[in-house]
Amino acid sequence: MPHASAQPRHADTVPSRLYLPEDVAAVLGCSAWWVKDRARRRLIPYTRVGRSYRFTGEHLAEIIRMHEAQPAVPQQPTPTAVSKAPRLASPSTPPVPVVRLRARPPRRVSQGHFGTAA
Repeated sequence: MPHASAQPRHADTVPSRLYLPEDVAAVLGCSAWWVKDRARRRLIPYTRVGRSYRFTGEHLAEIIRMHEAQPAVPQQPTPTAVSKAPRLASPSTPPVPVVRLRARPPRRVSQGHFGTAA
């Protein structure tokens, strides 16, 4: 006769519902393939039932937390750092000569030994 302590510890925490990858994908706004691929690579939490991936509400909340983007903290300028405006070329500086680039002729035209196309 088994003792009362032989029961599984998680018997009272049975999830109310298991979601399919398609359900999770609909909530996340992605494809079911993405959900299954991430579960296969063990990048998101999941439960295996046979050979199928299933997700609880807690799993879904954790997936959302994992992929949540936090706003960047704006850097406060330090009092010693002075922002400098970009300097424009002064009139006394001679202009830099501009070199125009030329395109190389296509190789097919320069090879010429292939003849014409059939």
